Amino acid sequence: MTSSPKSAATLTLSDILSARRVLRGQADATPMVPSAKMSAHLGQEFLLKLETTQPIGAFKLRGALNAIANLPPDTAGVTCCSTGNHGRGVAHAARARGMRAVVCMSALVPQAKVDGIRALGAEVRICGTSQDEAEAESQRLAQAENLAVISPFDDPHVIAGQGTIGIEMMEARPDLDLILVPLSGGGLAAGVALAVKTVNPRTRVIGVSMDRGAAMHLSLAAGHPVAVTEVASLADSLGGGIGMDNAFSFALCRRHLDATILVTEAEIRDAMQALFFEDRMVAEGASVVGLAAALAGKLPPLRGPVGTILTGRNLDMDQFLGIMAGRDIPLGDLTLKGRAYAP
Repeated sequence: MTSSPKSAATLTLSDILSARRVLRGQADATPMVPSAKMSAHLGQEFLLKLETTQPIGAFKLRGALNAIANLPPDTAGVTCCSTGNHGRGVAHAARARGMRAVVCMSALVPQAKVDGIRALGAEVRICGTSQDEAEAESQRLAQAENLAVISPFDDPHVIAGQGTIGIEMMEARPDLDLILVPLSGGGLAAGVALAVKTVNPRTRVIGVSMDRGAAMHLSLAAGHPVAVTEVASLADSLGGGIGMDNAFSFALCRRHLDATILVTEAEIRDAMQALFFEDRMVAEGASVVGLAAALAGKLPPLRGPVGTILTGRNLDMDQFLGIMAGRDIPLGDLTLKGRAYAP
């Protein structure tokens, strides 16, 4: 077991390299492939890091495995809050160690993600209509039932685990000019940006969020964590706040991200369609926000190849099929008008 960094300032590349050793053979070395459609659109090679190929269908397995590997050996069980994929990662990692796992989720999480976590043997608690309410229940359970809390983003071992993606991307393509990272609570963006900027400070890293309830984007603009209202989105995995007492991910994102970009629900839909019809890939709305920003012309001038991370594929297939068919999609108080794919 390694010691945990006391602050964001003490989290370094060595922590990410330590995580890499933990993950070797379990959740590493996912493919990175070019997208012909996106490369032609941008006039620069556009590469997709396929975290969709992870055993749980999402990148969150990396952080969960590393965090649980660093718990005391006598830990009886774990709990977390999750919009879906972190819960899968924690459930998978806990089951491998024979530990109890309790995952707290809001009513906004798609049923397919709830079912996927239960299938991995974890208990699921549905708590309110926001990630903040799910987080409060997770903290209560930790105290009441002596469980270890595994934060989805504000945990140094989780951040280090996610940062291994950045190392792999830079090793595969050290010439990357820009990496587009889906941005939510910032665990992925913090880890990837720390790794990338340490290896090559010239490579730009931009976080991309949906334009409704983008907690980290708004917090970075304000200079401190701010609360947001969580709403339904095609990018449901990016929902939720970053925590008013955020200790790691906010500071790391503020230090290492070059910028943030927001995309609309319509732009996310268009990117999901383009990825499916052009690259024959199924991915969550949260996975394609980098593509959405590129297709919408929101990127800065490019000097070389671009990479993005397809973070997960654990989506509601009925909704996905509706999007591909061009049907209207209800999203809480918003109805996203249907649009057939047009190359």
